[in-house]
Amino acid sequence: MSYHVTKKVFEVVEMAANAKTKAEKIEILQKHQTQALKDVLLGTYDDYVEWNLPDGKPPYEPADENGIPSNLLKQTKKFNNIVKGGPGDKFPAFKREMIFIRLIESIHPKDAELLLKMVVKKQLGKGITKKLVEEAFPGLIRIKPPT
Repeated sequence: MSYHVTKKVFEVVEMAANAKTKAEKIEILQKHQTQALKDVLLGTYDDYVEWNLPDGKPPYEPADENGIPSNLLKQTKKFNNIVKGGPGDKFPAFKREMIFIRLIESIHPKDAELLLKMVVKKQLGKGITKKLVEEAFPGLIRIKPPT
């Protein structure tokens, strides 16, 4: 009996970042795609996604790698509370920030680091560029035309 083990988002990003060629990076992203991976790629590279969080790294306690209560696959639905234009716009700023802090404290510390990069639109890993994401998942992200 064989079964598929779903990799954590940071594991897929690390594998893709360590791949030697663009084709290998794309293949890894596609082979291990999950909704959480796509949500993080979208949140990082889509020009129209803006995060409704204060600047700077929030104060948080990284989760214990061995006692992680949740994983990013179950948590990405909370993104809509911290994205501009989402229902979280109605919340006071401190409540949005607390939602984000609780989220990053409840997942693997390396996935938390990815989310910290995502909300400041920083490249997730070596060679994982907007162009690469566009090729791996056509139509996933939107890019603003140059002005």
